[in-house]
Amino acid sequence: MKHVVTARPKDQTHHLCGDKAYVGAAAEKTMRKQNYIPHVPSRGEETKVQKQKARRRSRRWVVERTNSWLNRFRKVLVRFEKSEESYEGLLELACALIAFRQCIVIYG
Repeated sequence: MKHVVTARPKDQTHHLCGDKAYVGAAAEKTMRKQNYIPHVPSRGEETKVQKQKARRRSRRWVVERTNSWLNRFRKVLVRFEKSEESYEGLLELACALIAFRQCIVIYG
């Protein structure tokens, strides 16, 4: 598996959206130490903002949604493959199928 590592641009601000697990002074201190601007809304605050800005969609749960879609593929969820290349191929196939299904939804 090949990896490409690049440095973050220093002139951009980086935002980090968190949930209730990131509440507290220690978590905020760690986020600010890593040069992130923390956004940790409470449940009531999040509902209020959604009612005020109904057209603005939340992108907070993209990772959880994608992991849920990947868990529907049993060969990816329960790893039976012995080689890393076979498993990675199945993972890429599952991701391609998910992307294809999303294209069908968008473009009919």
